[in-house]
Parts: sequence; structure tokens; C-alpha cells
Amino acid sequence: MKILAITNQKGGVGKTTTCVNLAASLAHFHKRVLLIDLDPQGNASTGSGIDKAHLKHSIYHVLIGEKSLKEVIQHSEKGGFDIAPANRDLAGAEVELVNELARENRLKVAIAKLANADGQIPYDFVLLDCPPALNLVTVNALTASSAVMIPMQCEYYALEGLSDLVNTIKKVRARLNPTLEIEGLLRTLFDNRNMLAQQVSAQLISHFGDKVYKTIIPRNVRLAEAPSYGVSVLSYDKSSKGAVAYLELAKEVMRSGKKHD
Repeated sequence: MKILAITNQKGGVGKTTTCVNLAASLAHFHKRVLLIDLDPQGNASTGSGIDKAHLKHSIYHVLIGEKSLKEVIQHSEKGGFDIAPANRDLAGAEVELVNELARENRLKVAIAKLANADGQIPYDFVLLDCPPALNLVTVNALTASSAVMIPMQCEYYALEGLSDLVNTIKKVRARLNPTLEIEGLLRTLFDNRNMLAQQVSAQLISHFGDKVYKTIIPRNVRLAEAPSYGVSVLSYDKSSKGAVAYLELAKEVMRSGKKHD
């Protein structure tokens, strides 16, 4: 099993789009997938067909210790994966956990409790959709994860934010999760006609080498439209460039998982 945190403190870079569509793509290849929505905006929940406005229990209740993860998981029928949904209640977790012992380990412990009688967690992949901030919820995600995927646009300010995120990952590795590693940088919202995007992409490859995924996620209308229908782009338009790109990304992630094992 691989636990993959999909994070970048910069908003609007395609984290949630990547979480939902990567989950659906892995499920397409018959992988058992759990998506955990850790963003109070709850967009991953909405994009998976979950009505976040009428949730009785969410990942918030798991983090504060009122519910187990198993009790809040729902199945995304059209996505083919399971999801632990979120809504704006999650914004309160930051304040409520601040004085709690081992607060950075709440999510890690909750995931471990999913194990069945033989000690195995019944998923091949657990994807964590992190909020656009380096806060306690994000630290929980990094502490629980085996690897990090960083979606980013190929623009100048994205490089500045990347430096802060890499430093945070180093601190978490040093203090909380010594096995945490950056699995890859994912170039998103990519416009091949943009010279700056090409230059930043070349810089990323020069600096990070094979840590940059070969798959590039293009700007694509179908990717933008799918969430309004509560479905992944695979369900919305499987032949679109966005769908094809996420299926390719899923193949890369699966190959990486085999190497990791």
C-alpha cells in the first residue's frame, strides 16, 4: 500500500483535480483506492459526487477523535473509489488540535486502524488531498504519508513556493516521518505554446531530474467542466486530453509503487 500526499501550499495548481482524477484512473486499472479530503473547501468530495452540505460525519470527526475513518468512508459510485469526505467543519480542527498530545499523528493512527484481521489495510493507494497551506492538517498528511506528489504550474512564482514546501518536507522527515520522500513533481495546467512554461519545465527537469513525472497535465476544458457534474474526467469524457493524461499518470504512479515495494 502507498499513501501519497498531494500537496502544494499554492492554491489553484490542480491538487484536487489531480486527486480525484488520479483516484479514478487508478480505480480504472482495478486498484483499490481511498481518497481522503483534507481541504475544508471539500472540493474533492464534491468532485467525487458527495453532497458535502449534508454530511453527518467527515474527516473532521476523525481528526478530533469522535469517529473512526471506517465510519466516515463513502463510496464514489461513478469514480469507483472510496472517499473520506470533508466540509468546512474541518477548518475548526486546527484550533481544536493545537493543545492535544501527538496531534501530528492523528491521521497516521486513523489510517493504521483500517487494518483488517491479518494486519493489512484494504487499499492499494491512499491519496491525501491537502489544503493550500502549510498548517497542522498538512503536517498530519505528511506524517502519515510514504511519499509526496507536488502538482505545480510552470510559472515563476511556483518555483518560489516550491522551495518553502521542500523545506517543510525536510523538517517533517527529520522530526516526524524519516521515510517520507518526494515521489514526483507534476506539471499541471500546461500550455505548450507558452515559452515561460517551457523554460520553467526545463528548469524543473534540470534541478529535479527523474523526480519530475514524464506525464504532463494539459490545460483542458473537460477537466474544468467535470467537477460541476460531480464526476471525474474519465466519467465525463474519457477520450479528452485530460483523461488520457491522468490515465498515463496512473501508470507512472503504479510503476513507481512497484519500485518502492
